[in-house]
Amino acid sequence: MILIKKWAKRAMMSVLFIAALLTTFHSISGVEAKQFAEYVNEDLSLKANKEEDWFTFNHALKTVGVAFKQLREAVSSESKISSSTAVVEEIPSLEESVDWTQYSAKEVVATGYTAYFESTGKNPDHPEFGITYSGVKVKRDLYSTVAADLNVFPIGTILFIPGYGYGVVADKGGAIKGNKLDLYYETVDDVYNLWGKKTLDVYIISMGDGTLTEDQLTELNENESMQVFRQQYN
Repeated sequence: MILIKKWAKRAMMSVLFIAALLTTFHSISGVEAKQFAEYVNEDLSLKANKEEDWFTFNHALKTVGVAFKQLREAVSSESKISSSTAVVEEIPSLEESVDWTQYSAKEVVATGYTAYFESTGKNPDHPEFGITYSGVKVKRDLYSTVAADLNVFPIGTILFIPGYGYGVVADKGGAIKGNKLDLYYETVDDVYNLWGKKTLDVYIISMGDGTLTEDQLTELNENESMQVFRQQYN
């Protein structure tokens, strides 16, 4: 019995120490540390000789352990939430963001081209290298320059080409007749790796009036509402 009392006293001191540190003990366990210590100090000293009271005390210690475990889990959970990296909202693609069926569609054969000799017969030292029929410079951007049959799509026509993005008709070509488009890319590798040649439906956003200026093209590409899609097509 003496041994039991000694262990009981040691356990009591441990409980009091834990209770002093855990300010949230009551909210988790539903038992105030002060009441528990009083129970151990008074009741246990009177009834320690009874076996059933030892089991009661032992059960109380287990309750403390469970409460402490719950506290650690709660703190750990809060820490994970507060220290976790910010969730980056996934931005839908331009194709997913607009109901393209509201626009007229036309099937075309689209190929890729560059400003270089293999596509235009001009080298970088040519005074008209990279200059389109409309007078604007070729551009791969949110609104890229494309070449078309001007009898089908006049200069300034804005098209949406799935997988490529917006194209503004700025150029023409001797081999571009009927429902054909040439889509501008900066390098030959991009032409072959990113596009090649495709037959697909393009959507007519607006028909051009035969003119296009650098200012108009810049204004389209700097439209604030479009910047969220820049990385998808630039």
